[in-house]
Amino acid sequence: MTKIISQPKWFWATLGCETAPAEGTKLTCNGKSIRIVNGIPRAQGLVSESQAQTRETFGFKWAKRDTFEGGVTRYMQQWLQEKYGDMANAEWLADHGPAPLVLDAGCGAAVSGLALFKPVLSRIRYLGVDVSSAVDDAARRFSEQGFEAGFVQADLMQLPLPPESVDIIFSEGVLHHTDNTRAALLAVVNHLKPGGRILFYVYRKKGPIREFTDDYIRGKLQSLSPEEGWEAMQSLSRFGQSLGELDIHIDIPEQIELLEIPAGKISLQRFFYWHVCKAFYRPGMSLDEMNHINFDWFAPKNAHRQSAAEVRSWCSELGLHLERENLEEAGITIIARKAF
Repeated sequence: MTKIISQPKWFWATLGCETAPAEGTKLTCNGKSIRIVNGIPRAQGLVSESQAQTRETFGFKWAKRDTFEGGVTRYMQQWLQEKYGDMANAEWLADHGPAPLVLDAGCGAAVSGLALFKPVLSRIRYLGVDVSSAVDDAARRFSEQGFEAGFVQADLMQLPLPPESVDIIFSEGVLHHTDNTRAALLAVVNHLKPGGRILFYVYRKKGPIREFTDDYIRGKLQSLSPEEGWEAMQSLSRFGQSLGELDIHIDIPEQIELLEIPAGKISLQRFFYWHVCKAFYRPGMSLDEMNHINFDWFAPKNAHRQSAAEVRSWCSELGLHLERENLEEAGITIIARKAF
């Protein structure tokens, strides 16, 4: 029998409920229809075909805990701190009061949420929302580690939260997995209080060969089930592992402007990874862990890539003042504050 998730007292007040509704209850929260299943409010609204495929893909991936609880989680913790800073020493956190409401918009299994906010979980109210069944895995992982948190299963475009009710929004690698990245950013920012902060990461556009192979492989996987897609990725993951273990470097004598390839010395694996086809490799990770990262990239139908100029224009349009911008080949990381 599935264990009923226990939600904290503040959680139900956030949704406008005086007490916790009974299991199976259907109700309307802030104009959105939800039903309580295993203690978690779950939106009843429909999503597009693309978003449904993306939802099923991530539900499958995050249920495979043995493929990310280890090397992937350690890698994620280091990478997130490099991008957003150490939350334990984030002076700006005090701007949002003694117990700010932090919305993890697209929490998945809460790998990123736990990795970044673990040092301050006793000082915040963490609310994880995901369109997929990964919210159940996130709730279990929080409970296993002894942390209190609230969870909702809903599409980011239809969150059952009041407008301007959230102090901080965290959305790590999620907005681009919706039908429209800009529209998703607008939707979540509507729930951010004036003066609130949003921390988010979106994919960045790559060179023409990478962009072609990204879409080509993603298209190939659309006719496959998540299980079949996982297996199909194995040969690419083994190839990336082989390239990495060769430990060969090449020297590109001058920039190849036609293909957007810069000059310089680079490992053969990273050259292939950045400019030809994503075949992830990291020493110390197992094949399944590397396959998890490759599957994460190629399997979801919704996986848009943006330019830095696009992201800056969206932030300006929505009244978000950029406080931190980190541009990498992989993506764009932003910390921004909403105008008062």
